[in-house]
Amino acid sequence: MGHREQVSAALTAFLDERAVDLAPLGDDAARLLEEVRAGVDGGKRFRALFCAWGYRAVEPEPIDPQALARAGAALEMLHASALVHDDLMDGSDTRRGRPATHRGFEARHRAEGWPGDTSRAEQYGAAAAILAGDLMLSWSDQLLRTCGLPWERVGPALAVFDDCRTEVVAGQFLDVSVQARGRADVDTAMTVLRYKSAKYSVERPLHVGAALAGAGPAVLDALTAFGLPVGEAFQLRDDLLGVYGDPAVTGKPAGDDLVEGKRTVLVALALEHAPAADAAVLDAALGTPLSVAEVARLREIVTASGAQARVESLIEDLTARAMDALAQAPVSDVAREALRDLAVAATQRTV
Repeated sequence: MGHREQVSAALTAFLDERAVDLAPLGDDAARLLEEVRAGVDGGKRFRALFCAWGYRAVEPEPIDPQALARAGAALEMLHASALVHDDLMDGSDTRRGRPATHRGFEARHRAEGWPGDTSRAEQYGAAAAILAGDLMLSWSDQLLRTCGLPWERVGPALAVFDDCRTEVVAGQFLDVSVQARGRADVDTAMTVLRYKSAKYSVERPLHVGAALAGAGPAVLDALTAFGLPVGEAFQLRDDLLGVYGDPAVTGKPAGDDLVEGKRTVLVALALEHAPAADAAVLDAALGTPLSVAEVARLREIVTASGAQARVESLIEDLTARAMDALAQAPVSDVAREALRDLAVAATQRTV
């Protein structure tokens, strides 16, 4: 069984245990757990893989592979929590080809014929999604704390995990504030990208894994030099997919980031470099319902501004910087090779 499969098995086993705990609460709690299961199902498990190779950068052969898989599962649970909350805040309708958590609960309210108008169904969906995300956030801590490795290893990893959760929540608030203001320059958009996604997607998983293996400051610093630019390139690729991605592959509607009005680095660059008339069209359209033709027109504006090419160039530069840092990092040779492959997979993906 590969590491991805071990992480998935660890998540399933953990949720099976929680199902026993929640059984006395009845059908509503069972429905909540069902949504949590759906939230952690699938995905590329990048965070768990970076965690595993952060560990193996220090200790090439794990002393307890199952414990390492459970630690990786903690990061995947945190990721699922962030997605549930992010979808609610962005008003997203879908996630991985199925209704977003808040939309699923909202639809249940209607299907059951519960009292109240549309706003009551929406309120129920929002409340349920907040609670589901909060539960996953709590369970992420429990998964790492009880992963099975000795406390002298788990304690330092939890300290990193605390920083990770602080950063992602603060980064999410930065994003919410940017969307509320309806403007963001490139530097602001990069700050949001770094704290909302880049650090918790790559750098902090590497740190958690390395801390579990007993890494010192020199190794953690070297993993930052590699992991932070990879994480930034990873999210920049995600931003491109949010505008140019194929819905059949991404599981999200065409141009979803444009419909949601996300002030990404890509959008900030387009607004900065497009002719004034085109920039005004793009700015006014962000965050509004868009037809397929309107999405296509906005894509043309973004492309013609040079923003797409600039982001591709930035991804290339960040990846090259990360590879240079990795070549000099004091890590095991097996981890160096695996991390190089992971960086390519994370930054060149199509979904």
